[in-house]
This record gives sequence, structure tokens and C-alpha cells, in this order.
Amino acid sequence: MKGKLFLEIHLIWVMLMLGQLHGYKSCVENERKALLELKTYLVSISEEGESDYVLPTWTNDTKSNCCRWEEIKCNRTSGRVIRISFGGLYLKESPLLNLSLLHPFEEVRSLNLTGYGFSGLFDDVEGYKGLRRLKKLEILDFSLNEFNNSIFPFLNAATSLTTLSLQNNVMKGPLPELKDLTNLVLLDLSSNRFNGSIPVQELSALTKLKVLDLSGNEFSGLMDLQGICELKNMQELDLSTNKLVGQFPLCLTSLTGLRVLDLSSNLLTGMVPSDLGRLESLEYLSLSDNNFDGLFSFGSLTNLSKLKVFKIYSKSNLLQVEFESSYKPKFQLSVILLRSCNLEKVPHFLLHQTDLRQVDLSENKISGKFPSWLLENNKKLEVLLLQNNSLTTFHLPKSSHNLLFLNASVNAFNHLFPENIGWILPSLRYMNLANNGFQGNLPSSVGNMEEIEYLDLSHNNFQGKVPRSVARGCYSMTTLKLSHNKLSGEIFPESVHFTDITTLSMDNNQFTGKIGRGLRSLEYLYMLDISNNNLTGVIPSWFDELPSLSALLLSNNLLEGEIPISLFNMSSLWILDLSANSLVGDIPPRVSSRTPIVLLLQDNYLSGVIPDTLLGNVTILDLRNNRLSGNIPKFIDTRIISILLLRGNNLTGCIPHQVCGLRSIHLLDLANNRLNGSIPSCLSNTSFGLGKKDTFYGYDTGVISTSAENDRVYFKSLLVLDPFSMEYDTNTQTKIEFATKHRYDAYMGGNLKLLFGMDFSENELSGEIPVELGGLLELQALNLSHNNLSGVIPESFSRLENVESLDLSFNRLHGRIPPQLTDLSNLAVFNVSYNNLSGVIPHERQFNTFDTQSYLGNPLLCGQPTNTSCNSNNFQEPDTEVEDDESFIDMVSFYWSFGAAYVTTLLGILASLSFDSPWSRAWFYIVYSFIHKVKNLFGKTL
Repeated sequence: MKGKLFLEIHLIWVMLMLGQLHGYKSCVENERKALLELKTYLVSISEEGESDYVLPTWTNDTKSNCCRWEEIKCNRTSGRVIRISFGGLYLKESPLLNLSLLHPFEEVRSLNLTGYGFSGLFDDVEGYKGLRRLKKLEILDFSLNEFNNSIFPFLNAATSLTTLSLQNNVMKGPLPELKDLTNLVLLDLSSNRFNGSIPVQELSALTKLKVLDLSGNEFSGLMDLQGICELKNMQELDLSTNKLVGQFPLCLTSLTGLRVLDLSSNLLTGMVPSDLGRLESLEYLSLSDNNFDGLFSFGSLTNLSKLKVFKIYSKSNLLQVEFESSYKPKFQLSVILLRSCNLEKVPHFLLHQTDLRQVDLSENKISGKFPSWLLENNKKLEVLLLQNNSLTTFHLPKSSHNLLFLNASVNAFNHLFPENIGWILPSLRYMNLANNGFQGNLPSSVGNMEEIEYLDLSHNNFQGKVPRSVARGCYSMTTLKLSHNKLSGEIFPESVHFTDITTLSMDNNQFTGKIGRGLRSLEYLYMLDISNNNLTGVIPSWFDELPSLSALLLSNNLLEGEIPISLFNMSSLWILDLSANSLVGDIPPRVSSRTPIVLLLQDNYLSGVIPDTLLGNVTILDLRNNRLSGNIPKFIDTRIISILLLRGNNLTGCIPHQVCGLRSIHLLDLANNRLNGSIPSCLSNTSFGLGKKDTFYGYDTGVISTSAENDRVYFKSLLVLDPFSMEYDTNTQTKIEFATKHRYDAYMGGNLKLLFGMDFSENELSGEIPVELGGLLELQALNLSHNNLSGVIPESFSRLENVESLDLSFNRLHGRIPPQLTDLSNLAVFNVSYNNLSGVIPHERQFNTFDTQSYLGNPLLCGQPTNTSCNSNNFQEPDTEVEDDESFIDMVSFYWSFGAAYVTTLLGILASLSFDSPWSRAWFYIVYSFIHKVKNLFGKTL
């Protein structure tokens, strides 16, 4: 009986399998051959060595069913190919796609060629009309390629298309016509560079269109959408991230079937209309990142019962969103963004929201307590952003919560940090509480945050040691910022468990001791900033064991000893800052980094000569205020150096002509040394004179990582709307000090790139100022003061159109101040004091703003602002026909002559006293009487 039952079941399974096989036919032979031809073509345009990895299941085995090949789908009944994709390919740069290879697939409905880098189409059989052979093609996805506008004639032949996605290509200019694609339901042209006005009339011909995405382009002009408003089937419209201006287009409120509307990141102005309440099908509404103003009542959205996402943010800071205290909406939101809406308290209606996932109330004026009830009422809340408000009390909910992202930075918290934060919010991946006034010790419960990736507690008043639990428990940490507190103790003297960390900022604290060996195992560490502490000892030689380290900042500590040569051999280093320590010894000869490096070694006790190979891979070199000696080296390679600062050393000799090869220089500071000789006239060949404002290499370094919640979808949409993501932007800006306008200022980041300056002051330079310096058109600051320069001020200086500060004081210049200098419209500081200048002081334009301090020590100058009149009988105009050398007062010769005359007179007096004469006897009698009276006076007092 059991055997019979087993046989019946077996027969049933066989019958089912036969039925399945009968219903699923094998692929058509000519299509199998066509697929193999397509593969052969793909192999031919693949990168070298990748042929074995191109669609490996597409084989020439006649027994192989092509319907089972990867990236292929067939119709179960006919066996015809209905969907084609190419899988993971690594193609050569900018390949073309041969459409004629697709002609055999007459039943294909979906063609997905996303992300292969194709740059164009061709068809050697049908030409532009190649796609009309694919009469059943409905879905065409060319996203993430390098297609330009040349493909549109091909696309217009695919009249059967219902879905066309061209996002993330390199298309630009006005949007080409698509009038033949009248069956389109979804059109995605996002993330290209289309510009001009949106062709609303042409788009109005696509009457079946339900989804339109033009976001991430450069469309401009008024947001006149009358043609789009005629598309009554429209359900999803995304025009975000363009340059559209004007007011909210009211005609959109007639599209009552609209589910998604995104107008964010444009330049819209005016008031937000209350007519938005007519869009009762709306689920997603984003008006953020515009310039709306005026009053907007949130109550106007009452009837939008399906609303899940609402975002509004005005860059103008003139938008006021109001809420009635009794307002209770019909909808349950998942996402709400009310940034910069001039809110003074958390909206009351949020008390009735229980399904929130993301809340952004940042950049408002909200004060009082931290709204912990948002966490208690919304168990699924993942993102809470409250930065840039005025909250004063940080209270946590009583029970634990699975919040993922918390930003409450830049508020007014000024109390002890909650001890239990790690137990209440154990799932946090991102926490930023920087720029507050939190006090006390860091709680050990932070170590319970095993998922934390980004932790920023900088700019508070924390004190004490960093809890050991942080180093042991926060396994997922990639960014830790504790800078600008009062933390003390040693920096991770023992091994740490967050071995994936990339950024560690512990600068501006009170840490002591040696640099901790616990840092030695951080193989992914990208940036380490422990500057401005009280660290002692020598710099460890093991930093070169950290293969990813790009920024090492150790400045303003008490470190001593020599610079380890291993630091200069780190291949990934971008910036090395060892300034303001007590380092001694020579500078290693060269830097071996793969990328140009910023090298900051100023304010130490370094000695010896500057290696001539040092600039080979250095873009910024700061050696100011050390004990370096010898000549400025004849640098072997000066191609990329943009800032060279050698001030305050003991450098001697002439300025080498190799300095004239600085073709990327922005700042050149050789001041306060003992340089002599003349100023090279070839300095006009530098970038100061070439007008080269942009150098390839930047001055800052940092790391940007992103944490995204792409898998959390709060409503159904055919568009990929902006999923929440949080960028972990951690960088360090190079700070350079340079003297301009009588001040020694610090310049950072973008400002540093815009500054052009040259300072040769406080040296022993002599000779005339080269007229060629007038060709340094980019200079904004020029300081040649406190030297021995002679001759006249070059008239060519009138060409320094960008100069703001010009200091020629304390030299031996003579002659007139060239009146052409009044053409320098940007000149704010001008100093020619203590020279031998003569004649009339120019008094037009900027020169009317300079006071007497600019001209002191030049007795032969006349006119305003001095008190010397050029018409006075006492003032004698110098003879301009006399040679320059005759009118030049040689102060050194004057001092020698005066000294010789003084000594001669004194010797003459002494000689006359040596002869016996009535005059000499009278002199000695007076001296004797004076001495006698003094003795008697002191005798009485004693």
C-alpha cells in the first residue's frame, strides 16, 4: 500500500515537471546567435584583461538555453528575449553602442544599459532609425553613462517607449524635442546639464506622462509651467536643483492627481500659497532651499490626508511658518523638515504624530528643553536634527530608543552631560553635540554605543580623562572629534578597538605625556590632529606604519628632538604640521609623498641649511622663525610650490635666480634674514607676473564619508527621491600668516588661494628696485622696507593694479614719488618713510587717505599731508636737471664726516690745554674750585 502511494506521488511530480517544461520554451536560435555576437562586440570594447569576465554564462554551447543566461529574460511561452542587460562590465573609455546588434530582438521590451560609460550610439544598418526595429520596446534605461545630445535622433525612433531614463549623463544645452515619444509615461532627465527655460509647450504634447524628473540640471528663467499643468495625468513632478526663479506656479494646484511635488533647491521667492491644500492626493511635498518669505500657515495643509513627507526651508530667513495651538492634522507624517522657519518652539501638532521617522527643526529660534517626547511618541524615529537653536536643557527619554542620527550642535546647553546617554541611545550612528557648553567628565556609557560611526563633542567644556570604555566599546567609530575642550591625561596610551577610525581630532585640550602607542594600530587613520596640547617627548618614528595617514597635525606642543626621517617617507601624506614645538637638528632632504604636500615647520629650533631637493613635491613650505643658515638653495624643482615662507632665519647671500622659476607662487616671504645683493629683475617671470591664479593643488585636506538610509522608503514612488543621508565632512584648513597692511594676519582655505604677496623686508638688499617689478600684476602686498635700496621709485609700479599694501620705508630712495601711483585704486597702505624723497606728494584718489606717517623722515617732501608748503620761501625745489647722484644725500658719508669733525675738535681742545698759558691756568683753576666745593659739601652731610 505504501509503495503504491509513493508511486502515485512520484508520477504527479513527473507530470508537473513536464508541464513546466512544456510551458517554458527554450530560446530562439537566431536570438541565441545574436546574443553571442553582442557578447563578442562587448568583449572588443572591454578593458584589456577583462574578456574572461564579460557575461561568462553566455556560451557557444548549443545545449545552453540562452533564456537562462545572466541578465536575460525570455517570454515563457514564445521563448523570445524580452529583457536585456549587460551585467558588470569594465569597458574602455567612452565606447559606442552598436544598435544594429539589437535588431534581432524584435520582442524585447526592456533594455537596461545603466552605468557602462557609453558615450554614443551608431547603427550601420538603419542609421538614426535603428530603434524602430524594436517595435515592442517599452523601457529604455541609459542612466549613468556619458551620452550627450547626439543620441536624441536615435531615441525619437523608439515611438513605443513608455519609460525613458537618461539621468546622470553629460547632456547639455536646451532640451531637444521628444515630440514623437507620445507614449511616454515616465521621463527622467535628471542630473544632466540642460539649461535655458523648460520647454513646457513641447512637453505638453506628451499627454500620457505621469512622471517627469528634470532635477539636477541648470534650467533657469521664470517657473512658468502652464504647459506642464495641462498634463492632467501627472502624478510625480520633480524640478528640484535648478535655477528657476519667480513665485510658486499656482497652476500646479490644478493637478489634483499629483502625489509627488519637489521644487526644492531653486531660487523661488514670494509667499507659499495656501492653495496647496487643493492637492489632496499629495504624499510628498518639498519646497526647501528656496527664498520664500512672508507668513505660511501650516493649517492650509489640513486636507492633505495622505501627506507623508513635508519639507520647507528658506535661505532668506524671512519665512515665518505658524501653527495654531489647537491644530490637529488628518495626516500622519513620516518626514518633516521645517528648517530656518523662525520657529520659537517645537510645533504643538507634533504631539499628535506617532509615525515620524525624520524630524529636522534646525536653524530656528527654539528655546527651552530638548524635546525628548518626540522620541517617546515616535518609536520608529531615526533622525532628529535640532542644530542651531537656543535649547538650554538636554533631557533624555526614560527608556531606550533606537534613534540613529542626532544633531543638537550649536545650542545653549551648559550643564552636566547625561551619564546614561549610551544606555538610552545605544543605536546611534551619528551624534553631533558640538559648540555647546556641556560640562563635567565624558560619561563612560558612551562606550555602549557599539554602532556609533561619527561622534563630535568638540567645543564644549568637558574635562578629565577620556573614558577607557570609549576606546574599547565603540567598535564602529570612523570619526571622533573631541577638540576644544579641557580634557587631560594621555592620548590613548593603550590599544584601541575602533580600528576602522579615519579621523581623530583631539586638538586644543590639555593632554600631556608622550604620543600614545595606542594610535599605532589605526591602519585606516586618515587625519590625526593632536595640536595645541602639552605633549612632550620625541615624535615617534612609527607614524610611517599608518598607510592611510594623510594629515598629521602636531603643532603647538612641547615636542623635542629631531624630525624623524620616516615622516618624510610617508607616501600618503598631504599635510605635515610640526610647527611651534622645540624641534632641533637638520631638515630631512626630501619628501616622498605621492601627492603634493603642505609642510609646516615654523617656530622651532631647526638649524643647518635648507636642502635644495626639498621643494620637489611640496606645495607649501613654512620654515619661518628657525635657526637656518647658509644661502637660499638653488632649488632643483620649483614647479608646484605656491607658498614659500623663510622669514626670521639667518639666511645670507643673494636671492638666487632659481626663485624666478616659481610659476605657481602665491606668497613669497624672505623677510628678516641677512640677504644681500640686488633684487633679481627676472621675478617678473613668476606667477606674480604671469597672472596664474589657479593652481592644481589645494591647501586643505579632509575626508567626506556618507551614511545613507536608502533602504527606508516611507511611501511608494517611481522616482528616486532624495533619501536621507548624512555627510561626515571632516577637514583641516591650512592656516598661513603673512604681513599685509602693517598687520600679521592669518589666512585660511579659499582666502589663502586669493592672496598674492611678496615680502623682502629687513634684509641687506641693495641697488635699485628693478623696473620689471611693475609687471607683477597679481601682487596685492609688496614689502621692500628696511633694506639699503637706492635709486628712484619705479614709475612702472603704477601697473600694480591689484596692490593693496606697498611698503618701501627705511631705504635710500630718492627723487619724486611718481604721480602715476595715484592710478592704484586698490592701494590702502602706502609707506615711503625714512628715505630721501623730494618734491610734491601726489594728492589724488587713494593718496588723499594717507597721513603723515607715510612720509616721515623725508625733509624734502612738500604738500599735504605734511606741514611743508611747496610755495614757501624756505622750501627749495630740488634741481631736477642735476643728475640723480648729485641730489642724493649719502647718509653714511654724512655720519663719517660728522664723527671725524667731532674727534678733531676734541683733540684740538686737549692739545690747547697742554700749553702753559693764562687761558689754560684759568680753566684748571675753575675745575679745582668746583672739586673743592663738592668735597666740602659732602663732608658736611657726612
